[in-house]
Amino acid sequence: MTTTLTLDVKLCGGRTSGASWAALIEVTGSFTLSELHSTIQRLVDFDDDHLHEFFVGRNWRDRKITFGEPDGDGSEEEVQLSSIVPLPKNQKLYYNFDFGDNWLFEIACLPQKKPADRTLKGATLIQEKGHKPIQYPGDDDEG
Repeated sequence: MTTTLTLDVKLCGGRTSGASWAALIEVTGSFTLSELHSTIQRLVDFDDDHLHEFFVGRNWRDRKITFGEPDGDGSEEEVQLSSIVPLPKNQKLYYNFDFGDNWLFEIACLPQKKPADRTLKGATLIQEKGHKPIQYPGDDDEG
């Protein structure tokens, strides 16, 4: 049975550490890390022009399992969220975008799982808080 997962995505580091942004989204358990990457990019209005990775660890410095770019375990197009969650105790899922600016997002899967909504395609934004980070602050004349 496919389930619907509720994910709490929070910005926890990056070029403008003062930015405070979080989103609550719903996805199916078959949602892949590649789809989650695209969803986060769309939510924060970033240009998808840098390398990224997903990893699991106790904190952002403690990487136990890495997925995706550059040399991770398995292609993120194939890794479904249902194969990752629930995470082991005291472990968190992180998404790091742009290895220079290190935009870091912590992703928590809320404990409630519910049967999949057959009409759910992609991700559904439930709630958004704070201000979206600016990918290139001060670069107004870039182009």
